[in-house]
Amino acid sequence: MATVSVSAVPVEGLWTIDEVSAFLQIPTATLYQWRHRRVGPPAFKVGRHLRYDPAAVRAWLASAEV
Repeated sequence: MATVSVSAVPVEGLWTIDEVSAFLQIPTATLYQWRHRRVGPPAFKVGRHLRYDPAAVRAWLASAEV
């Protein structure tokens, strides 16, 4: 039987749309519009819920033209 090692590095949990909204200081409706137009930070569905990878949100924000 093979052993599997688990990294000791803590993994940051996924963000909800409300958490992304608070982080970016924008309404959740804006995030829904961006997702519909495919211009916002990448999100994926877990069941019926949208989830965001915090690292991907930060990378999107860093690459966004201001």
